[in-house]
Amino acid sequence: MAYTLVKSLKMGVAVSVALAFSGQGYAQAPVYDANGSTDLEQRIAVLERIVKSRTEMQHRLQTQLDNMQQEVDTLRGAVEVNTNELQKVLERQRELYLEIDKRVEALKQNGTLTTSPSPTISSTTNQPTQAPQEGEEAAYNNAVNLILKSREYDKAIPAFQSFIARFPNSEYAPNSHYWLGQLLFNKQQWEEASDQFNTVVSRFTNSSKRPDALLKLGVIAERTGDVSRAKQLFQQVISEYPDSSAKRLAESRLNSL
Repeated sequence: MAYTLVKSLKMGVAVSVALAFSGQGYAQAPVYDANGSTDLEQRIAVLERIVKSRTEMQHRLQTQLDNMQQEVDTLRGAVEVNTNELQKVLERQRELYLEIDKRVEALKQNGTLTTSPSPTISSTTNQPTQAPQEGEEAAYNNAVNLILKSREYDKAIPAFQSFIARFPNSEYAPNSHYWLGQLLFNKQQWEEASDQFNTVVSRFTNSSKRPDALLKLGVIAERTGDVSRAKQLFQQVISEYPDSSAKRLAESRLNSL
């Protein structure tokens, strides 16, 4: 009886020790889920999904910004066309008023309906140094309307190319080069677009399109991997045109580099 009791106690102690070691070994072993993946692998997979989601979101945001910039350019073009037409209407009205004043003054002096020769209007008004050539305004408006009205962008490219070839010194030349550059930019023809924007920057230094052309050159440099050149151009926009809308866009681009 005593022998049996001692034997049972020994077996109990042995089983307890075995269970203790078995429990320790189980605690140290890696944790696997039903598919055989470790907890670390699961965490890595979650992080990869988060990074992928953020990357896709950034891409969507960048696409939205590019689309908004294109819409802004289109709106600016419409405003420029309307402003130009309004200025011409006001100028014609002013010329008409001046002509009426001269005729009234002539009638007062002569007392008849016959008017004496009067000074030319150009001596009292601001006329462009070079009068628009025949068909110049119509050709430009036709090219612009292909963008603003019918949105036939592929047809607008040769229309602006033809206008620039026919009227290289036109008052619409800087705008034409810029619009052509923008159309080529949208087709990701970076080199051709850069040529047009560089023309605006170098030839038409007083043009209102110059800050936007500099900005677009910076974006092209950024898109083609020339980050240092992009930073230089964005900084040039900021320093040379501190009050322009292009400056705010350049700051945003510069901060993201």
